Amino acid sequence: MNPAVEGYSTAVFESVGQQGAGALSSDLAAVEHLVEHQGELRAALSDTAVPPTSRRAILSELLEHRVGEPARQLAAFTASAVSAPDVLTALAWVTRRAGGRQMELAPLGHLAARERIGGYASAIFETAETGLLEEVEDQLFRFARIVESNPELRGVLSDRDVPVDARLAIAQALLEGKVEAATLRLVRFVITGGRARDFLGALDWLVERTATARGWRVARVRSAEPIPDAQGELLSAALTHMTGSPVELQVTIDPELIGGAVVEIGDLHVDASARGRLDRLREELLPVGSGRGADRQDRARGAQ
Repeated sequence: MNPAVEGYSTAVFESVGQQGAGALSSDLAAVEHLVEHQGELRAALSDTAVPPTSRRAILSELLEHRVGEPARQLAAFTASAVSAPDVLTALAWVTRRAGGRQMELAPLGHLAARERIGGYASAIFETAETGLLEEVEDQLFRFARIVESNPELRGVLSDRDVPVDARLAIAQALLEGKVEAATLRLVRFVITGGRARDFLGALDWLVERTATARGWRVARVRSAEPIPDAQGELLSAALTHMTGSPVELQVTIDPELIGGAVVEIGDLHVDASARGRLDRLREELLPVGSGRGADRQDRARGAQ
């Protein structure tokens, strides 16, 4: 199975616990049945021309208020994490796993293990406030430096011959009650879902992933004029569907935009301002003496 789906589903199963396992299993079975028997939906999810983010948005919106939030999040993530032809197989896999046929996490190669950790982290990041993510990032960084500066500790936590339970106990003793629950969960999964020899490297990699997640949770919006609450809610909802995580808007007023707005969220940049449209139009209408303007001038001279 796709390592990211394996990690993400592990985090969801942990979050719902035994009490919510039955409802989650039933909801996922309903999702699988829906996709199997709705031809248009099945076609959209298995169409290689539909981008992963769109597949996620389609399923997330369709399942809203129809199933519990854990099932909705897991199904939508699964649809975006695997290739389009594998969506149905992946949904069936998470349904079986939720039904009590959970499997032990098998050893993976370096990159696949990182991907599995990343899937687990994504599930945690999606339900965390931006302020909490900042704290988690700082705690992961400080713990990584402690491990790095203590050769004996680093040796034990990076030794695959030391039983997993023993390494978990050490991390638990060092961190429990001193860090956020999300931080401890991430460190524990680096031990259970990652590679022992990559323990320190995976921690530093998670620090970067957390920083990236914080950037994707805040949309910086420059607007020519104040954005009405209703429009702000629509924009936030659209960005949430696009990124798969709740998005907070940080709006600043910039009269130089003339009209419209510019949105920046992570690496995404959308310029829907009047100033942006004018600049693009100016680039199209090159001045005489260069580009198309020069061609027109040359043709005019030839006609003479």
